[in-house]
Amino acid sequence: MVTLRDLTVSYRRHPALHHISGNFAPGSLTAVAGPNGSGKSTLLKSIVGLLPIEGGRSGGALKVVPRRERIAYLPQVTDIDRSFPIDVRDCVLLGCWGAAGAWGAVSRAMLASVDAALHTVDLEGFERRSVGSLSSGQLQRVMFARMLVQDAELILLDEPFNAVDAKTTATLLALVQLWHRQQRTVIAVLHDDALVRQYFPATLLLARELVGWGATTAVLTEANLQRARAMAEAWDEDSELCGIGAPATQKVAA
Repeated sequence: MVTLRDLTVSYRRHPALHHISGNFAPGSLTAVAGPNGSGKSTLLKSIVGLLPIEGGRSGGALKVVPRRERIAYLPQVTDIDRSFPIDVRDCVLLGCWGAAGAWGAVSRAMLASVDAALHTVDLEGFERRSVGSLSSGQLQRVMFARMLVQDAELILLDEPFNAVDAKTTATLLALVQLWHRQQRTVIAVLHDDALVRQYFPATLLLARELVGWGATTAVLTEANLQRARAMAEAWDEDSELCGIGAPATQKVAA
């Protein structure tokens, strides 16, 4: 579904990801773990096409099988502009964009799918609430409802359970498990190692470089976690620049 070959992504010519190789198989459920600043969010932004990639030693490349409209991407809550004047129903309805297009009509089937998605995430009665008036947990439920409507093949989640309560986390985890049973490919950035061990069969452990990638039980060992922390702490932001330039940091908008 997604193949990385010697992938390097840099900000101001300093690598945020450094020569990463591997692949996410179709239908896989993978957690992306690692210390703060290890390149986890950068990886998702690169896959979805929000950041340019660089050529590595052997001509770095990133191959994504699904078309853009078949990819669902959930950024971190802090990256979502909640001041935009849109209500819950219309926000979820944006998940139909790939099917309706910019000038297509909204069908009864699409509206029904929105209502069904809001029911699934327990937000019935919130249709006309402003997105800006929601709590962090409610907003996350809205974004998951939008992904349900989108019906994507590849789902990218950046810290989906951050700043939400245990009940909301359980609801959203149930949807992630449903997508996995439906053979969709799910890649989620997570900080909670216990959650990763319990619900995610595969893990990619990053510290700007690849530390481990495979079965969670084999990757999330204490030795690997210590190695990742040590690599992150030893990283020198003022080290020699990469040979290929890259633009400044980009802020993600939902």
